[in-house]
Amino acid sequence: MNWHLISKKEALQLAGSHPRGLTASEAEERLEKYGTNTLKEKKRVPPWLIFLRQFKDMMILILFAAAIVSGLVGDLKDTIVIIAIMLLNAVVGFIQEYRAEQAMEALKKMAPPCAHVRRNGTTSLIPAAELVPGDIVLLEAGAMVPADLRLLEIHSLSIEEASLTGESLAVEKQTEELHNENLPIGDRKNMAYKGTLATYGRGIGLVVATGMNTEIGRIAQLLQEDETMTPLQKRLADFGKKLSLAVLGICMIIYATGLLRGEDPLQMLLTAISVAVAGIPEALPAVVTIALALGARRMVRKNALIRKLPAVETLGSVTFICTDKTGTLTQNRMAVTEIWTPNTTAEALSLSEKEALLLCMSLNHDVTKNGDGVLTGESTELALATYSSSQSNHIQVDNYPRITELPFDSVRKMMTTVHQMEDNRFLIVTKGALESVLEACSDSNETMLATAEHMGNEGLRVIAYGYRVVDNLPDEQTFSTLETDLRACGLVGLMDPPRPEAATAIKDCRTAGIVPIMITGDHPATASAIAKQIGILEKPSDKMLTGMELQAMPPDKLARNIEFIKVYARVSPEQKLQIIKALQAKGHFVAVTGDGVNDAPALRRANIGVAMGVTGTDVSKEAAHMILLDDNFATIIKAVREGRRIFENIRKFIKYILTGNSGEIWTIFIAPLAGLPMPLLPIHILWVNLVTDGLPSLALAGEPAEKDLMQLPPRKPSESIFAKGLGIHILWVGMLMGAVCLGTQAYAIAHDDPKWQTYVFTVLCFSQMGHAMAIRSERFFLFRQGFFTNPALLGTVLLTFLLQLAILYVPTFQTIFSTQPLTFQELAACILISLVVFHAVEAEKLVKVWRRKSPAVTSLH
Repeated sequence: MNWHLISKKEALQLAGSHPRGLTASEAEERLEKYGTNTLKEKKRVPPWLIFLRQFKDMMILILFAAAIVSGLVGDLKDTIVIIAIMLLNAVVGFIQEYRAEQAMEALKKMAPPCAHVRRNGTTSLIPAAELVPGDIVLLEAGAMVPADLRLLEIHSLSIEEASLTGESLAVEKQTEELHNENLPIGDRKNMAYKGTLATYGRGIGLVVATGMNTEIGRIAQLLQEDETMTPLQKRLADFGKKLSLAVLGICMIIYATGLLRGEDPLQMLLTAISVAVAGIPEALPAVVTIALALGARRMVRKNALIRKLPAVETLGSVTFICTDKTGTLTQNRMAVTEIWTPNTTAEALSLSEKEALLLCMSLNHDVTKNGDGVLTGESTELALATYSSSQSNHIQVDNYPRITELPFDSVRKMMTTVHQMEDNRFLIVTKGALESVLEACSDSNETMLATAEHMGNEGLRVIAYGYRVVDNLPDEQTFSTLETDLRACGLVGLMDPPRPEAATAIKDCRTAGIVPIMITGDHPATASAIAKQIGILEKPSDKMLTGMELQAMPPDKLARNIEFIKVYARVSPEQKLQIIKALQAKGHFVAVTGDGVNDAPALRRANIGVAMGVTGTDVSKEAAHMILLDDNFATIIKAVREGRRIFENIRKFIKYILTGNSGEIWTIFIAPLAGLPMPLLPIHILWVNLVTDGLPSLALAGEPAEKDLMQLPPRKPSESIFAKGLGIHILWVGMLMGAVCLGTQAYAIAHDDPKWQTYVFTVLCFSQMGHAMAIRSERFFLFRQGFFTNPALLGTVLLTFLLQLAILYVPTFQTIFSTQPLTFQELAACILISLVVFHAVEAEKLVKVWRRKSPAVTSLH
């Protein structure tokens, strides 16, 4: 129902109400019919089910089966270690998911607990949850609107709707019906909406919607849409399925081959389980989670708080950032940015026209100082008073005491104050809308009209001032006697100015290949002006669209133009979702920033939602994936850089872990085919997977970012995790490791050396250490990077080396791992053989650089 289109009388009739309000029995019947004035939420997932969902991944299920089989055949060591890792990963995932579902609770907190309602002609205070359609509600300054209202009576009522519409200015309300069916919420001036705040004046309204039928209720419904998976979740899920199937196939082949060769079935079963453990990186989910957690901790130091861990790397795939204007790109406060005065002298005041304007600005406002000496008041008046006090220190306001005032109202659109002057004359000061002030002036000014039009086109809110000096005040001080025969003394242009760092941040976005888009509920002229100032609108092809134009646009036309529209003004929450979905349908990964209730559904739907930590509502923070602790748009760019670095490092340790696992699989798979005995025991494989793989891979997560990281375009969202040669590297380096290990085994067996299994175990471990040092960069040799630029990795490599020596030389570990001590010459030979892998990977970089004809060739020498 478009309540803003009908008169007050028709609204009362349609609602079945009366200015005296409903009777108690009517209210009770309607409460039964419509339900309470509260927000409902969909059924929550119980904690136990959230925990169980952490085990649904195919890799985890296969490992769980392997652990059970291993336990049944008597090898409890493997079973205990595998299950411990699975539980650790599940606990971390559970904590993250359980803490993420708080948006509805924050929305509920926004609902006012009580409301003044008129029933049976009597005003009473009742719980806001008991309001029903047809109730008559009384509003006063400072009160939160308890339901959606059609306003019936107002007295200078202004309501701040920034949290719902994104517009920073309080809206001056009216009661007359409007005539445009498709008006956005911010322009429905005869309506008041649940959760907004009355800042000035008072009013009476008819309840037309409660609970989930209110505008904030519609937002609550939108919040319940499913969230999208992050790129990392998609890549790991796809990778896990493919890898698990491949490993199962290899296990079957190994088991069948062993049986055909007459091997012991139980031994072959243990071998197949060993291959499953080797091929499936059971530490990978935990390592990825820890890497993201470490990245999140670093991002907090840069004022970006991560609420949902997998979203850390999503910023690296973002191609569009859809940002709110108010409080995100702007400072969320009105400020005077331009003034204009006639080129004359204010003779009656013995001041220049600029001084006269500053005097009028200093006198005509209701701003006061609180106990701490801080100015408080309505945002526009606060901006006027702040500017005038900073520009006119020599003006003594106390010399012009206020005698009387005519308060602002939405009909005449002016406010007038009267002041006593030192010479006992009286100064009448009027401010308000240009047309109203000029109508009260005796002098005409074409230049003033042209200047005001120019200011308006620049997105400024224009306030006009007029004054008159009289010897005596009229007996009746009314609009008609005071607001007449004024002299126009100037114009003031105000706006919510851009943040100082916003333009630089937008430029950095473009450099990083990210397209910034403004989506706001504010006026189109204001949105356009800010967008031009900070560089969002800079090309002739850049377009702006209003909510009404978007509503009329067919979906196919929007799909064709979506990548060229850079500013959306006067849009609703549903339209924000429509924009995001249209971009996502084109294959883009979308980040959305915002701070209001109106931003929450979009924040939740986006690939990554970014809320403001200082000015943001609790609703937006709970719906977001990331919170900016300093409300600084530039912090997003720092987060993008960190996100890209984290993902590149995740790729590095995936490369490291899977190459090591590949080496183990090739070693175990080829050995029986080549007529060699099983080269590794299950306990060896588990040690390599958990220690040799795990420690260095964690350290790779701290690898510093490449220098040109922010000059590269975003990763394609559809890009495979094995792209850019990662899959090929895993195969050929794994085969090389297998060849080195099996060559060592064959040589030792040929020479009747009983330590052959210890050699294979040691060579495999040391080969992986060399591999870890070599893959720190795909472009630069290790000596060019420096050994000490990642001290954590160097430390873990040395620690793993020492642990491997302990397994070789400490008797207790020799018993557990079935190893034999090596002589110095044997140990040195193992180290030299292991270096084959390191030098091969270093040589691969040179081949890649030459193939790409990269300028980095020069830096390699």
